[in-house]
Amino acid sequence: MMKHLCRTSGPDAMLCGVCGGIARYLNVDPTLVRLATVLLVAFAGLSLWVYIIAALIMPRENA
Repeated sequence: MMKHLCRTSGPDAMLCGVCGGIARYLNVDPTLVRLATVLLVAFAGLSLWVYIIAALIMPRENA
């Protein structure tokens, strides 16, 4: 079965489900993806606009 990148819902979704969706796609713990996102925003200059754009572009998970 082919995996699709999509926002998650339920317990894996904190704000918009972007990090949870990326974690599910990569088959890793969502907490690690959230931590990496915070570190990239704080120290590497990743913009919050990237997260917002991802939240708008990524489709929602089929419920």
